[in-house]
Amino acid sequence: MAMATRQSERKPATTGSMKSPMTMTEKILAKGAEKAEVKAGDNVWVNVDVFMTNDISGPGSIGIFRKEFGENAKVWDREKVVVIPDHYIFTSDERANRNVDILREFSLDQNIKYFYDITDLSNFKANPDYKGVCHIALAQEGHCRPGEILLGTDSHTCTAGAFGQFATGIGNTEAGFVLGTGALLLKVPQTLRFVMDGEMPDYLLAKDLILQIIGEISVAGATYKSMEFVGTTIESLNMEERMTLCNMVIEAGGKNGVVAADSTTFKYLEDKTSVPYEPVYSDALASFHSEFRFDISKLEPLVAKPHSPDNRALARECKHIKIDRVYIGSCTGGKTQDFLAAAKLFLASGKKVKVPTFLVPATQKVWVDIYTLIVPGSGGKTCSQIFEEAGCDTPASPSCAACMGGPKDTYARMNEAQVCVSTTNRNFPGRMGHKEGQIYLASPYTAAASALTGYITDPREFLH
Repeated sequence: MAMATRQSERKPATTGSMKSPMTMTEKILAKGAEKAEVKAGDNVWVNVDVFMTNDISGPGSIGIFRKEFGENAKVWDREKVVVIPDHYIFTSDERANRNVDILREFSLDQNIKYFYDITDLSNFKANPDYKGVCHIALAQEGHCRPGEILLGTDSHTCTAGAFGQFATGIGNTEAGFVLGTGALLLKVPQTLRFVMDGEMPDYLLAKDLILQIIGEISVAGATYKSMEFVGTTIESLNMEERMTLCNMVIEAGGKNGVVAADSTTFKYLEDKTSVPYEPVYSDALASFHSEFRFDISKLEPLVAKPHSPDNRALARECKHIKIDRVYIGSCTGGKTQDFLAAAKLFLASGKKVKVPTFLVPATQKVWVDIYTLIVPGSGGKTCSQIFEEAGCDTPASPSCAACMGGPKDTYARMNEAQVCVSTTNRNFPGRMGHKEGQIYLASPYTAAASALTGYITDPREFLH
């Protein structure tokens, strides 16, 4: 399926004024560093366009900011800091609740413009500012813009690379420094280029594409490298599917993932931001560390078996594996398009689920979409109606929920050793709760198909 080819190292420019060809990531970092050019391996100070933090890493970052800059210090730019509680929200756990209180106190003290607060945990709809999962909220609220640098205290911040943005996760110490200065020292990564061509079969989703790549190169295959996605298949994907692709580059060790901005990107951003942005694109002669080519028309539905995202297998090869539950949600698999896909499969089957099937919309907007968007070919039914007819659990309050385990009372947390098919991004021991739980990562199609049979199931059984 893939072929890696090494390219020659970039030749140095013969004169000072002549610029070397650059990749998209190099161009964004050069712009952020206010330099004419940078190359892979350079260490450069870059100006940050957007900084994001959430409830599990925000308190630590805030503590470091105050320790190093002073109790009365102000953040470098209150309009470039985005604070999103999302991980451990709907719980009675006092420490988890205290984390959100710390975010609130800090945001009010600093007059943070974009703080998406939640105060009423009994009814998320009573919180007009609350959004849900940070990575999806960032996109929906217009914080993801081509050509910019977005840093966040969460490894899946790389999701925003779908917008032609340099987006990566940073630690609390780095975050404390960014809060105070708006800058960070970064090493320019080498770029791996993934060329994906061919018409996407109607039984595949972007989750299958990224599981294929991670299975190909391993969870360490892109360590501190940029993963650039190009090709006719990529061009055909909508924004949410591109987000799925970039979301999981961290599962291959990637520093960032990136898709070139095009008409699909610009249309998505039309009603979301009025901030001017400037997209950049890789030069034709840019030097890539290596290139991988895939013919997507030949790909089959995949899963990642326990306990690693690179433990790839064909869904049809796992049809003997009995499951206890299905989970559809998270920054990877809890977007509007993910639920539309699951609803489409349930509709095509006309059957009821055989195992508990948990649905967790990523954001408040996705929750509304589940209840209002008509599923094509359904005769006027919404996703929520189809889910109800199929016997799924009622869609939960939007948050990260059980994707990262969380407190014992977290919705859909695995509190016993069960087998789960999940649209999330990690299947390490204990990731969704119980350390002996087994998680099979899959697309919303494969997850929905498996819910209907009680075994891991190739979605083609219902879609064709």
